[in-house]
Amino acid sequence: MSNPKIAIVILNWNGVKLLQQFLPSVIEFSKNNSTEIVVADNGSTDDSLSLLRKEFPTVKILDLKRNFGFARGYNEALKQIDADYFVILNSDVEVTSGWLESPIRLMEADQTIAAVQPKILSYHQKTHFEYAGAAGGFIDRFGYPFCRGRIFNEVEADTGQYDQTTDIFWATGACMFVRGRLFHEVGGFDGDFWAHMEEIDLCWRLKNRGYRVVYSPKSAVFHVGGGTLSYDNPQKLFLNFRNNLWLLYKNLPGNQLFYLLFIRMVLDALAAFKLLTEFNVNGIRSVLKAHTQFWISIPSLHRKRKQAGKDGHFTLPAEKLPRSIVFQFYIRKRKRFSEIQF
Repeated sequence: MSNPKIAIVILNWNGVKLLQQFLPSVIEFSKNNSTEIVVADNGSTDDSLSLLRKEFPTVKILDLKRNFGFARGYNEALKQIDADYFVILNSDVEVTSGWLESPIRLMEADQTIAAVQPKILSYHQKTHFEYAGAAGGFIDRFGYPFCRGRIFNEVEADTGQYDQTTDIFWATGACMFVRGRLFHEVGGFDGDFWAHMEEIDLCWRLKNRGYRVVYSPKSAVFHVGGGTLSYDNPQKLFLNFRNNLWLLYKNLPGNQLFYLLFIRMVLDALAAFKLLTEFNVNGIRSVLKAHTQFWISIPSLHRKRKQAGKDGHFTLPAEKLPRSIVFQFYIRKRKRFSEIQF
């Protein structure tokens, strides 16, 4: 395919200031006859739509009328867009010259690559990686996600240590290149996730079908992060705990599913106890609410699980750490990805 159709899709909810600040860089560095920039509006009540019509007339607007959340919002938007490649891009991302070329080139050259993530750097500290994605996502044996360049809250400076194209477990939803055909083939994001970890779930389902997810360091973007929900928000905490359990139930091989879920119950109880020692009542409520919703959701999760694995096949990709990242980080004091033993 010599000139593939690319759709850069930005989901917006009351982000008029972010659009005003970051959309110009997307327009400037995405000038291509086969590239379309789309803003899908999740029922904003601010001046987002009027701003777009007035100041960015070349940008296509999809008015979704109401707030579907991140996962379903993208599903609703991408149903209405015809493109070979979707670029799922947060509204708080500044892109750079040449950011489109390398990921598209990788996917054009290798049909087994389903998704690509660029290097995610911090907008506020541009010498460092950014929390949400850094240099590519991984998970440990118990389902805890982490990144090359970011483990828990420890973020590394970018010194070129992750400047190699490499396979990763998951690509961040802050900036993800994904084949349009495959996105629809696996059912898109799980809309019930609302937000957080839906991109890990999508990538795992793609891997269950034999496809690859790749990190491309030649493409770099700067991400503000925490733009919708701050990192210590109780709702974010709830979504992270609940969605992580959903992720495991949907995608783990059957011979590991119940054993690992039991371990996670114990580990989450320890996390709740830590919140108790910090007198974080809202945090404890978030964990309890997450587990309650997980158990209530078992019937629907079981139906989704049947669809997640192709012909009943579930994989544990090589990019999954066979150890506990919690143990590596807190007990062994290994705080950089290069120190972690796979």
